[in-house]
Amino acid sequence: MISHFGENSTKAGYLTVAIIYGCIFTACHWFCFSKTKEVVIVPEKEKISLKVQLKAVMQNRPYLLALIGQVLFGFTLYARNADVLYYFTYVEGDASFFTTYSMCIIIPSIIGAACFQPLFKKTNNKGRTASIFALLTGICMLSLYFFNVRESAIIFYALSGLTQFFFSGFNTAIYAIIPDCVEYGQWKTGLRNDGFQYAFVSLGNKIGMAIGTALLAALLGKFGYVANQVQNDAVIAVMKHSFSTIPGVLWIITAFVLFFYRLNKKRYNEIVEDLKNGKRG
Repeated sequence: MISHFGENSTKAGYLTVAIIYGCIFTACHWFCFSKTKEVVIVPEKEKISLKVQLKAVMQNRPYLLALIGQVLFGFTLYARNADVLYYFTYVEGDASFFTTYSMCIIIPSIIGAACFQPLFKKTNNKGRTASIFALLTGICMLSLYFFNVRESAIIFYALSGLTQFFFSGFNTAIYAIIPDCVEYGQWKTGLRNDGFQYAFVSLGNKIGMAIGTALLAALLGKFGYVANQVQNDAVIAVMKHSFSTIPGVLWIITAFVLFFYRLNKKRYNEIVEDLKNGKRG
């Protein structure tokens, strides 16, 4: 059982982390919007049936890879986030460790997101950039299985920060892919359905989230989880693997999928030029 003092301390920690994240994300959004502009002439909008739009995205190979990446991303991210407090409460034995963990990943989150641009300049391919970040995220998560807070706190928190660093780079890259897919789709099919593509990829992320969190709850229930009690070995194993090995493997699968994203910077610029000149693929 967590003491009353521990509960208050943990809640205060959550609030502090939430405020810090909120301020950082607000500043990042303002910066992003101030630098955003259209690079092609957007055609006048018209009503397009759902069937036609679905047919168009089925011909958009870069978008389909991004969509699969988003489903895996949602599954892995939200299932692990749902597990993280269980992990610190029952596996590590103290929910207050979550506050320290959250503070340790804030700065790496910011730096990781900023590192997308220099890595993209090296690869000239947003999908490959996302693939590299996903692979390194997976490796770091797998490594977390072998360490814990009580016996090797420095290594555990360092690996957690490194995991978040690579994850934030991936998070930036996977969303940066979608605008390129919009231009590719317009070039390929003559249909520019950016709103649909953004909505559909968000749906994919939410489907992954629903499956991942539901599966975690089902596994915990199946193996005998009882709230605020000492958990059996099977439940502890589920919590530990859901924090490290399972998402680690899924991140590596995500890296494999996005490795086949072939729309590089040179090809994208050629497509944009074709669109400016009224040409189609």
